[in-house]
Amino acid sequence: MKTSDIILKYGEPGDSQNFQTVFLPYPMRIAWDLKTTVSKITCHKLVADQVNDIFNEILQVYGLDKIQKLGIDLFGGCFNFRKMRGGSDWSVHSWALAIDLDPARNGLKATAKTAQFAKTEYKPMIDIFYKHGWYSLGKEKNFDWMHFQAFKP
Repeated sequence: MKTSDIILKYGEPGDSQNFQTVFLPYPMRIAWDLKTTVSKITCHKLVADQVNDIFNEILQVYGLDKIQKLGIDLFGGCFNFRKMRGGSDWSVHSWALAIDLDPARNGLKATAKTAQFAKTEYKPMIDIFYKHGWYSLGKEKNFDWMHFQAFKP
């Protein structure tokens, strides 16, 4: 989706009037500070129900112990008002339309051979994102496996 199309549908990047808080059904650890947890995230108001449904279903399918064991609870961010890495266009995170999970093991340069989320035990999680209209950049483009977004890349 081109930036101009994103703006038409979701508004200007970084516009806090478009944001909504979603309370998570389980605590998520901040990926770079594992002693700190979050119980809510900020996302775009048009996808808030999807985000809520995604994380509730992940909890139903995996249970808290397995979520923590697999690192699905490692939160890398949702809203981040910035340009794309190495580019001049806005990041999807600037609209709070993307979520990063377990970034250390699913980084920007990770491929299906190296990414944790490419393993079979994570397929149900990825399927849940797709079921709710979200896409895995790793599955679609074979890089940045941490990144899930609300529209097809």
